Amino acid sequence: MRILDEHCLNHPTDGVLRLQDYLQTLSIAVNVKRIRRLLRLMGLMAIYPKRNLSMLGLVKYIRPYLLRGLSIQRPNQVWAIDITYIPVAKGFLYLTAAIDVYSRYVVAWDLHNTLDASHVLSVLKRGIAEYGAPEIVNSDQGSQFTCALWTEYLERPDINIKISMDGKGRAIDNVFIERFWRTIKYDYVYLHPISDGLQMYSGLNWFIDYYNRRAHQGIGRIPPIELYKKSA
Repeated sequence: MRILDEHCLNHPTDGVLRLQDYLQTLSIAVNVKRIRRLLRLMGLMAIYPKRNLSMLGLVKYIRPYLLRGLSIQRPNQVWAIDITYIPVAKGFLYLTAAIDVYSRYVVAWDLHNTLDASHVLSVLKRGIAEYGAPEIVNSDQGSQFTCALWTEYLERPDINIKISMDGKGRAIDNVFIERFWRTIKYDYVYLHPISDGLQMYSGLNWFIDYYNRRAHQGIGRIPPIELYKKSA
């Protein structure tokens, strides 16, 4: 799973057969059924044109993508939220993070052992409690977001957050959080094999604080925390 995750970061269009070929070059013999099972477990799917196989019961919770052509000029205008797989020595966990798109500041995050929608919503609520509600929250069309728990909370009159969702199979629509995943995995997770969740949580807490305070090339070499709090 650790090898598949790293490969998919660099080659997000590779499907099961290409992944099987890649593993064979590493002398790892794995059948396609196992690869599919592990990809589902990690929440990974290759990016390629495909038929719409969404369950009809979820269609009503899908919202349009609102960021195309939008000029993002201030903090709390747009947050991006996503989930990624985090390997540990004795298993795996799921990291959820919400990032302010204007400043690249990570406003909230948490680590869980399941992909439950309530965990994702709790991360968003934590960010809102500390920094106030954003105008727009952008996510993918994963089941944690295309559900009543997510949409009904964000669209409550007292919350009133606009919901934006990536086009299906378009990772570039949520590019800022995808770049954060790449950074945290290559700069920390893959360099520090950790045995359990408590150690990983402590390590991620340190690294995310470091990420928020170090200069970021995408925003003029300013630390995200400075740009976020200076402009907020």
